[in-house]
Amino acid sequence: MKSHFIIILFLSIVTSLTFLTTCCASSDSSSDKILKFAMNVSSMGKLDPHCAAGSQDRAFADMVFNGLLRYVPGNAPKIEPDLARKIPEFKLVGGKQIWTVHLRKGVMFHAGPKTPAYELTADDVVFSLNKARNKEFCAYSGEYMGMTIKKIDPYMVQIILNKPISPILFFPKITNYGGGFIVSRKAIETMGYDAFIQHPTGTGPFAFQGYDKTGYLSLKAHDQYFRGRPLLDGVQIHFIPDVKVRFDMLKKGYLDVITGSGQKGWIESMENDRDVIVDTHGVGEVATLYFNTRMKPLDDIRVRQAIAFSLSRRTFLYKINPKISGKIYSPVPDQFLPGGLSREDVRILNLEYFQDLDKAGQLLNEAGYPDGVTLDVVSSEKWIYQTYYKALKEQLAKIKIKLNIHIETHSNMHKQIRQNPYPIVIYPAWRPNADAYLTRFFHSDSIVVTGKKPDTNFSHYDKIDKLIEAARLEIDPEAQTNLWIQAQIRILNDMAAYPILFTKQVYLRKNYVDYGHPLISTMALYPQFTEKTNIN
Repeated sequence: MKSHFIIILFLSIVTSLTFLTTCCASSDSSSDKILKFAMNVSSMGKLDPHCAAGSQDRAFADMVFNGLLRYVPGNAPKIEPDLARKIPEFKLVGGKQIWTVHLRKGVMFHAGPKTPAYELTADDVVFSLNKARNKEFCAYSGEYMGMTIKKIDPYMVQIILNKPISPILFFPKITNYGGGFIVSRKAIETMGYDAFIQHPTGTGPFAFQGYDKTGYLSLKAHDQYFRGRPLLDGVQIHFIPDVKVRFDMLKKGYLDVITGSGQKGWIESMENDRDVIVDTHGVGEVATLYFNTRMKPLDDIRVRQAIAFSLSRRTFLYKINPKISGKIYSPVPDQFLPGGLSREDVRILNLEYFQDLDKAGQLLNEAGYPDGVTLDVVSSEKWIYQTYYKALKEQLAKIKIKLNIHIETHSNMHKQIRQNPYPIVIYPAWRPNADAYLTRFFHSDSIVVTGKKPDTNFSHYDKIDKLIEAARLEIDPEAQTNLWIQAQIRILNDMAAYPILFTKQVYLRKNYVDYGHPLISTMALYPQFTEKTNIN
């Protein structure tokens, strides 16, 4: 374990030195406004926006691509038109729901290696949403099943749903998130998919320029962006896991914005520095512990309950800055979305699972594990993941459960938890509504590897499909919310998952950086760099 940390630190320093050399060389020869942004990971993940999972992937996709709708920059979950001219409306025909989307004219794709810049049309939208329906080319394909996309004319598309759903569930499917990004049909058909994911082409304010895996990813301003040419000439995304290295480079002027830290005391130590501004913003990523209900010994509910009774949310919170965190008691966070459970709710239902080590030990004995068990898990290199797993390890040791934590790069962690069964997965995530949380983490179709539409059901749980599906089709908001609540009562009763806490995002910027929008909450997780972002 210690050697792994030394390797990560060494790579961070090498990356930093490489960056310093490149930066110093380029700064003498160019007066371009290039915003230099460092993230807390060691490499880029996916360049296909339909496969974006890590924070670096989401930031990249946000700058390079658009959706038909978009979350208002800095003010999610509010939605506004993006590539669409207006918010679409629907009509019901023969029991099917038809949404009509009118496209903006004059939206230009970036020029690619084999394709010139060209105007977006309905063909690109149909192609993109069909790609989103294909599980081979989209991590969110389950959201787009039962959907037919039809071109009406070059600037009009109809999206036909076999089963009608409420606008609150439909609109997120066509925003700049998940499978809602619109990609270049011509680029993929000309280059082939494998070449496209090496040089992706979108319509966003910044275009892909290059990715040096020993250095950084480079974006350049899109001169023909439909909202106007960006004020920045480009953005560089640097991958530096070590927060001390990131901050040192920020202070020396080699970086402009960095991912900060939610560790206790870190924000306070920055607040007296006049050269930098600390930004904390939503959305609140929800960290939940998922139990593999089909993997021994966790296929025994008594073992899952024993672990739940060994845990204290306060222990997890103690290691996180209280300015950015808080307790949650259901997979859908009651503080942010309808359909969640409050502490009072779970207490009344006797589903709080407060810490009780004696009860935990008794349950392990009853399950046939008086001497405990050993569990192997995988963590991301990110400090927040390591913090969660270390806190878990400390608490499980009190009931004789040994946790072996294997640390991987952030992108490799995402691959492994989707390809291999693990007894426990701690996964922080934000989803736009209760249906997205429940469908992607608890519907049987979403079970990793074996599900019909594999996604993020790390619990291998299959007991609430009917509740999820009924809620999805319910148009009455109160009835819909009640079904979501029932589903979560069942999850907690079966202890398929243990909700831990939520955390907000923390970023640090030099005082000359202007994001160009208020920073309240972003679905892309980072502060968002748009055509209005500037270096003053």
